[in-house]
Amino acid sequence: RMNGVLVHAVRQGARTLRERTEAGATPAELRDAKQAILEIVWRILCIHLGAPPDTFDWQWNDTDRAFHRDGAITPKAFAERYVTLPLDDYVCLVHDPRPTSPVNRTFTVEYLGNVVDADPVLYLNVELDLMKDIARHTIEGGEPVWFGCDVAPMMRRDLGIWDANLYDYEGLYGAAFDFDKAGRLAYHQSLMTHAMLFTGVDVVDGTPRRWRVENSWGEEKHGHKGFCTMNDSWFDEYLFEIAARRSALPDAVAAALDEPPIVLPPWDPMGSLAR
Repeated sequence: RMNGVLVHAVRQGARTLRERTEAGATPAELRDAKQAILEIVWRILCIHLGAPPDTFDWQWNDTDRAFHRDGAITPKAFAERYVTLPLDDYVCLVHDPRPTSPVNRTFTVEYLGNVVDADPVLYLNVELDLMKDIARHTIEGGEPVWFGCDVAPMMRRDLGIWDANLYDYEGLYGAAFDFDKAGRLAYHQSLMTHAMLFTGVDVVDGTPRRWRVENSWGEEKHGHKGFCTMNDSWFDEYLFEIAARRSALPDAVAAALDEPPIVLPPWDPMGSLAR
């Protein structure tokens, strides 16, 4: 219901801005009208979700079940005190096999961004084997790996299984479904819809066979206590992005991060999971 009210308010706001533009409103008048629309959006969100807090009470049990309390703390102070990862060292690697997306080039998506005055969202397109090697070696080094994927295809949610050959749709329907990964992206049949975490990898004869996934859907009716198994075949077809330390990249590939990015249109599927 909240989303429905928001859509109504935004569409009505679009009408207002178009009508005032056609009536000859100045840029300053249009900015004022836009601000009034955004205030309505803010009020709708606060009514449904509550106003974002300035501070919150932070308390927790550690691994030994000992209780700790840090009192009231701001989100910024929490990040400074407890987030120890060197976030500025991480880059976003993607596998985009479309012919229009050169390998070892950076990309951004026009208008993409959800933090005011932040640096633009930047992706580096790499070969799939390199992405897998970096993910594998990161896990073997003791760190989990954040990734983005098209979560729904070829998934059995209750068992927590992803496998590119899980269902035989062609046999069932007597029809060929022959999009490859590039084709699915080009025709918007596939896009990044969810982010999860790799916490383990099963390596046989030097090659990844399966990946252990930690998800955020809870422990009930989802995998084994919230953990799932991804076959490597699914990684090939439906995984598009990982976060990696810049130091994990070969020098020749890392050099591309300093080149101007290719700008993709706002509707490009690579912008569907902004990180």
